[in-house]
Amino acid sequence: MTFPLQNAGGIQGAPWLAPLIAVLAIWSIIWKGLALWRSAQRGQKVWFIVMLVLNTVGILEIIYLLTAGRRPAKA
Repeated sequence: MTFPLQNAGGIQGAPWLAPLIAVLAIWSIIWKGLALWRSAQRGQKVWFIVMLVLNTVGILEIIYLLTAGRRPAKA
């Protein structure tokens, strides 16, 4: 059984692969940082640990940020 990248010479045969991985890594780091910051500020330890351990390429982090909402303004 052969895989497509084996016949193409590995990553040299797919020049688009390295930039794609770099973009996905940057995308994930940005969303993970924002979500971890918000969960830490809110004292939500379970969310913090789950997002820290799971790598979902930003999907879980975006869902958290959209559903957690903003803190109510202090009066």
